[in-house]
Amino acid sequence: MQESGSPGIVVERGGAVAVPAVRNGRAALIGTTLVVAALAALNVLDHYVHTGGLLIALAAAAALLVFARSQGLTWEQLGLSRSRLRAGALWGGGAIAVVAAIYVVGVLLPATRPAFLDARYHLPLPGVLMSAFVVIPVGTILIEEIAFRSVLWGMLSRHMAAWRVLLTSSVMFGLWHVLPSLHLASANHGVGQAVHAAGASANVLAVLATVAFTALGGVVAGELRRRSGSLLASAGMHWATNALGVIFGLVAWKLAG
Repeated sequence: MQESGSPGIVVERGGAVAVPAVRNGRAALIGTTLVVAALAALNVLDHYVHTGGLLIALAAAAALLVFARSQGLTWEQLGLSRSRLRAGALWGGGAIAVVAAIYVVGVLLPATRPAFLDARYHLPLPGVLMSAFVVIPVGTILIEEIAFRSVLWGMLSRHMAAWRVLLTSSVMFGLWHVLPSLHLASANHGVGQAVHAAGASANVLAVLATVAFTALGGVVAGELRRRSGSLLASAGMHWATNALGVIFGLVAWKLAG
C-alpha cells in the first residue's frame, strides 16, 4: 500500500523508497556528464580551429542553453532571470571598478608593468577596441560564462551542495585554460620573466600558474554569481579581467616603448 510523501518519493508501508528521486539524480548526473564532455570537445575545437571563432562561440552557447532548458533548468537556475538583473548589474559594476583600480596601479608600477606586455594583444587602437568590446565579450566571456556559471552550475546544483558547485565549476574553469596557456610564457613578457627566473620549464610552470590563477578567478566569479543570483555579475568581473587587461596593455606598451 502506498501513501503520499515528499515530492519525488514513493512512500510505502514500513518506509520510504525514493525510486523517482534516484532516477532524477541519475538523469541529472548524466546531463552533467554530457555537458562536461561537450565542454572538453569545444575546448579542443576552439584551440585548433582558427576560423569562425565567434560563430562557434555563439552556436555553442545557444546549444548549451537549449540543452539545459530541455533538462528542466529554469532561467533562474541558469542565472538568467530578469528579476536578478539589477543585482547582477550592481555586483558586476562593483567588480569592474575594483579590477580597473588594480590595473591602474599595476600598469603604472614598473615592477608589475611587464605582466601587461602580451604580444597577442600588441595591437593598434582599433584592434584593441575590437578585442575588448567584440572578440572577448562574444568569443570568450559569453561561452565561458554560459558554460561554467550558467549551464554547468545549474546542472551541478541538482546534486551538489552550493560550496561543492563553486569549487567544482572553478576547478573545471581552471582546467579549461590548459590549452590556451601552452604558449603563454613566450607571448607574455611578465610570465616569461617569472618562469625563467624560477629556473623551471617555462611552459609547464606557466600552465600550472594559469590553471591555478583562473581557478581562483572562477571562485571569485562563482561567488559573485551566487550572491547576486545573476550571470551578469560574474560576466562583469570576467570582462574586466580580460578586456581591461587588453586596454591597459595598450598603455603598458606605450610606456615600455
